[in-house]
Amino acid sequence: MVGTMASIMSSTVVNVAIPDMSQHFSLDQGRAQWVASGFMVAMTASMLTTPWLLARFGYRMTYVGSMLLLLGGGIAGGTAGNFSMVLLGRVAEGLAAGIVQPIPAVVILYAFQPHEQGRASGVFGMGVVLAPALGPSIGGLLVDWFGWRSIFFMVVPFCLASLWLAFKFVPSTAPGGVAAGGEGETLDWRGLLLGSVGTLCLLNGLVELHQGPPERALALLGGAAACTALFIWWQARLARTGRRPLMDLRLFGYRQFTMGSIVAFIYGTALFGSTYLLPVFMQLGLQLSASLVGTILLPAGIVLAVTIPVVGRLADRQPTHVLVSVGLFLLALSFALMVLVRLDSGLWLLVAFAILGRIGLGFILPSLNLGAMRPLDKALIAQGSSAIGFLRMLGGAAGVSLCGIVLEWRLAAHGASLASQGSSPARIAAFGDTFLMLAMLCTVAMLAAWRLRAAAPKA
Repeated sequence: MVGTMASIMSSTVVNVAIPDMSQHFSLDQGRAQWVASGFMVAMTASMLTTPWLLARFGYRMTYVGSMLLLLGGGIAGGTAGNFSMVLLGRVAEGLAAGIVQPIPAVVILYAFQPHEQGRASGVFGMGVVLAPALGPSIGGLLVDWFGWRSIFFMVVPFCLASLWLAFKFVPSTAPGGVAAGGEGETLDWRGLLLGSVGTLCLLNGLVELHQGPPERALALLGGAAACTALFIWWQARLARTGRRPLMDLRLFGYRQFTMGSIVAFIYGTALFGSTYLLPVFMQLGLQLSASLVGTILLPAGIVLAVTIPVVGRLADRQPTHVLVSVGLFLLALSFALMVLVRLDSGLWLLVAFAILGRIGLGFILPSLNLGAMRPLDKALIAQGSSAIGFLRMLGGAAGVSLCGIVLEWRLAAHGASLASQGSSPARIAAFGDTFLMLAMLCTVAMLAAWRLRAAAPKA
């Protein structure tokens, strides 16, 4: 839980410093966006390696190595003298976060009985959401007091604590309690390369679709589609020849897992897109300070921390597809209501809408993985956690880019710009249109969420 808190904090806390960092390095919107999306690309690619790393090196070595990488990335970003070094530090942090984040779901499904898994997910989630709840608030204060560099060092105490806890509590075995390193399987580097190149092509293609020549955008998106097709073909070939694939395609033979993967992708797009968009809206749209943005988001984080353990207990007794659908509805509603916010609106409106969205997240977070992964064979649990995490982060990486693209498009349509000093109703309207796009995505995800329900028993 502590390691995941560190990785999530490194993901979300940088967003409150993007305006100051952009000014320091004279970045345009597209380059500044790579501070967030570069992290997401690295996290998405490395997430596929977690099952192999756990089988090869065991829980402890995999965990300790990723925490050291996260620690190094934070220090590199905080001491960087140019934007390239900042981006390199963010990529290192993303690689570490991608390795760590599938591990808790594997632990919960192996270590707890089915009637305890919801409660365990709730307790784990309550701790993890403290990172995005407290991160922006503390990060906003640090940016105002010490500048944008200080937020990179926030992960240092968490990483040091997690390293001490790892050597004290984390077993050295692989999932299932077997000895690590016995299989001697090599990592599927070709599959990893195809997945990474496909992700990069997708993100750059989305950016070029709006800013660049249409031919280049189509070429990049075509490259992403080709990499996806080659990735699927290669994974199927490895499975047929008895070797370990990076993503076991047998997972998608389970309907609940397939529907859960669709929900995870769209949910990741909306969640990470809004995590990028909301602080930018408050600072550049409503002209609020970074510290005030963090203070506005703090009550919502506390409500989320309270909601998750309650819903976790419900997940042991109530159908997960109902809980996930309710969460997506509340999340969509919170995005749709953001169009009501104006320059003269009271801050209580922002607090209320943020709380509503976080209650929705509280319904989704403990339920989605359990609903998608409970039907899986035990041997596929590590692969399932990695695959659904990969798809969620792929959606997240696309979501950050998509929000940037739609925002630039709507700013141009309303005749506004983020470069000018002060805000205007046209700029607020452009942000409102982007929030409506996120609400529509959540509504689409509800259709797949309803298919998470368990199949009726045959007569």
